[in-house]
Amino acid sequence: MNDKLPAGLELLWGRGDEPEPKPGLSVPAIVRTAVELADTEGLGAVSMARIAERLGFTTMSLYRHVKSKNDVLLLMLDSVAAVPAELDEPGDDWRLGLQRWCRAQWVMLRAHSWVVHLPVTGPPVTPNQLTWTDRALRALRGTGLTEQDKAGVVLLVANYLLSTARLSTDLGPAASGESVAAYSALLGGLADAQRFPALRTAIDAGAFDYPADTPEADRQLGYTFGLDRILDGVEVLVRQRAAGQGT
Repeated sequence: MNDKLPAGLELLWGRGDEPEPKPGLSVPAIVRTAVELADTEGLGAVSMARIAERLGFTTMSLYRHVKSKNDVLLLMLDSVAAVPAELDEPGDDWRLGLQRWCRAQWVMLRAHSWVVHLPVTGPPVTPNQLTWTDRALRALRGTGLTEQDKAGVVLLVANYLLSTARLSTDLGPAASGESVAAYSALLGGLADAQRFPALRTAIDAGAFDYPADTPEADRQLGYTFGLDRILDGVEVLVRQRAAGQGT
């Protein structure tokens, strides 16, 4: 069996040999610069040429340390995806454990919003990605779920969180309190009760507005409502497994 990893993963798993770094040029310096570019200007600003320019080297010199931009993207992801120590703490409540896991993920995804636009080329395989997966599975210990159940729950929750974070990032200012209020007003003028009776009822009930007491900082697309509904379903599954039901 050929267990040789792609170049970027070789570096992450400590199986690759990095060339002798020049002063100011090394894999960590390349990754750090790429992350700074993505954080300040977006993922589209990350290129080998821009990284080299910032570091004061030629583009070709970067290729002595990383094989491709895809490798840089992989290294960037692992760099910002360090798992907080709080997730190492044991807990007896699986639901609180997954909520805490999601909260930590959400903080990371909001701090580095470009992560949601990284191309998905396969399942998680970097050290930090696998640590996130391990901590989520650990939260489900003692539930009575099968290992397949646990893996399915983690995949479901992770995909939901990623897609919601992407939508939140893409909406940007459109999710602000002012924009939502404008959208609600627009709907109110378009949806008449005869043509859209259910929608009209929802509009009149304020379903498309933020509650009046919501602080402006919290007026953004969140993930907790959907997560709670997912975890409600997981709770049903836990009870079914405890009762010997299901397959």
